[in-house]
Amino acid sequence: MMTPKHTSDRVHGSTPHPAGRGLWTHRLVLPVGLVLLAGCGKARPGHTSAPPDLPSAQVRTQTVAAKPFASFDEVVGTVRARLRATIEARTSGRIIELAVVLGQRIKAGELIARLDAPEISARLEQAEASMQQAERESKRLASLFSQQAVARADQEAAESRYRVALGIVAEARAMMGFMEIRAPFDGVVTRKWVDAGDQAAPGRPLVDLEDPSRLQLETDVPEAIASSIKQGVSMTIRMGQSPANLSGTIAEIAPIADPISRTFRVKLDLPAGSGLMSGQFARLLVPVGESIALRVPASAVVQRGQMEILFAVENQRARLHLVKTGRRVNGEIEILSGLESGDSIVADNAAQLVDGQALQEK
Repeated sequence: MMTPKHTSDRVHGSTPHPAGRGLWTHRLVLPVGLVLLAGCGKARPGHTSAPPDLPSAQVRTQTVAAKPFASFDEVVGTVRARLRATIEARTSGRIIELAVVLGQRIKAGELIARLDAPEISARLEQAEASMQQAERESKRLASLFSQQAVARADQEAAESRYRVALGIVAEARAMMGFMEIRAPFDGVVTRKWVDAGDQAAPGRPLVDLEDPSRLQLETDVPEAIASSIKQGVSMTIRMGQSPANLSGTIAEIAPIADPISRTFRVKLDLPAGSGLMSGQFARLLVPVGESIALRVPASAVVQRGQMEILFAVENQRARLHLVKTGRRVNGEIEILSGLESGDSIVADNAAQLVDGQALQEK
């Protein structure tokens, strides 16, 4: 009978001692951990190391300092035409012709719409016939009165009837004039409310007309800062996302506040040729005081995705800084965080730089 072989000695003899295996394991893990820790210390968001062969950049630098900064409250407003009107018919009638289209420029006196109202035409014909009869009767009695064949009262009554007939004819002719609706001023058709074939009536709008050459900014200023608004004063206006600001002159200030919103309606005349259009969004910058803030040139701040960065100068090299910006005024940007007073920064060509790149002052 065969005796089973014991394998424990063979296995233990061919396997390294557990303590030895643990020792080698720790010797391998420790350097890898050091490498990982060192790598984490160098990796900073937004930083990229400059290639060793990257040439130095010629830049203009500037020392950051806290400066007086005018504080403004931004009040939302809307650009509107100073001269605008909703054109309506002054009498009822079917629209047989609508002579304008949306966006068309028209001159004062040009035809907008023509109505058809047979009853008004019939009234005019009747009034003219009555006038002619009254005129003949007045002339006949005037001739008889000159011959002393009729009393003065009869002649004067006939003259009165003739004058009444003239008034009725004038009224009917005026009503016929209402059949043609014409532009009250030069402007652009901004909206059509009706089409040919619709029924026109007093109070029902036909078209909206605006003069785009004279624009205003209309805004509602809160009562807390309304004291900063003065008639005839020039104020700064910011148009949407445009970096360029406009200057507007206060033209109208409501003498009373709205009892619901507690605001005052203010209108500012905008400069001609500004390229703006009615209905655009704008902000009125109302000065409310002065504060101290860090400011840098707008060219120093670079937008990369959702981050705003700039480059500080450290040991003649560019060092990337994440910053939080505030208001933009006169080509400068307020820095809320990320810099300190006395830091030296790259003032231009910042978008072309790499973190760690060598710099040379222009």
